[in-house]
Amino acid sequence: MKDGVIIINTSRGLLINEHDLVHALHSGKVAGAAVDVVSTEPIAADNPLLKAKNCIITPHIAWAPKESRTRLMNKTIKNLEAFLNNEPINVVNP
Repeated sequence: MKDGVIIINTSRGLLINEHDLVHALHSGKVAGAAVDVVSTEPIAADNPLLKAKNCIITPHIAWAPKESRTRLMNKTIKNLEAFLNNEPINVVNP
């Protein structure tokens, strides 16, 4: 990847090797990072990201806005209605 990228992870903590990210932040390869998830939650006191420069850590709240929760509930309702009508949607294992 190009030097100076910004890493954002709101998905799963284990997608990123935290030690490598810290090294990349301190070397300048990565300009900054914003993570909403970490490898172990709640975050461990010795997590290297806590001392990394240019790193923002939020407490796993990417889903928290009202709009996100409303969308989640609407999708859930549609999934349940489709299932009850014997027309399941978003099937993982068909």
